[in-house]
Amino acid sequence: MVRRATARGHEVVGTATTAASGHRVLDVRSREAVLALLADVRAEAVLNLAAKMDDWAVTADGAAHVAVGAGDTRLVHVSSDVVHGGRSTPYTEDDPPDPKSRYGAAKAAAETAVAAIAPRAAIVRTSLIVGTDDSQHIRLVHDLLAGRRSGFLFEDEIRCPVHVDDLADALVELAEGEHAGVLNVAGPEAISRAELGRLVARRAGIDPRRVPTGLTADAKLGPRASDVKLDITRALGILRRSRLRPVSADEEIQGGV
Repeated sequence: MVRRATARGHEVVGTATTAASGHRVLDVRSREAVLALLADVRAEAVLNLAAKMDDWAVTADGAAHVAVGAGDTRLVHVSSDVVHGGRSTPYTEDDPPDPKSRYGAAKAAAETAVAAIAPRAAIVRTSLIVGTDDSQHIRLVHDLLAGRRSGFLFEDEIRCPVHVDDLADALVELAEGEHAGVLNVAGPEAISRAELGRLVARRAGIDPRRVPTGLTADAKLGPRASDVKLDITRALGILRRSRLRPVSADEEIQGGV
């Protein structure tokens, strides 16, 4: 995000949980800390990317703190497809949240808070983020192939992966614009986690048949949304500079899956 926004000519103040990142240290769980930083920076736009699995205070409360601190400043809040419970047809922006997981519930609560506190904010629902080897989804595949982790990738869990550069460009464009409300920003292609794993293996020169796969029912992980596809028709009509490319059909994407 910092690289893409800087390339657009913006001065960017990034935040992180530790000083090792080179960014400003911020704990979004602290309302006072968020308000103090935003009062000091006096930003023209605020982008909230903060979230942490199984941490309601970061994902939900943190979003509310950022929305309060932003005030009338342009706000872009990043949400997730996990606010949906799963179905065979794609979800549009008008579909209300119906989460199955605690993380999905926290993301849905964050959306509600942001919409109530900052009604002019853009709320971006996205999907699996790929494009760099340090992506958690890419690391998982390599860890499974190397035997560093046990488990398998689901053949029946469908998502719309988005390249990190495409998502970052879209977020910067939305920060510069005036779109308010929910917007689906994801890849145009729905594929399974297993197929994404096979793409990663092919990129690494590894036989994709080595990727361990299975079904969600076999994992015994509790309630979990399996088929969540995002309809990005609205985003394609709004975004003028940003691309949303499929992960399997474009050589540039394949090189960075």
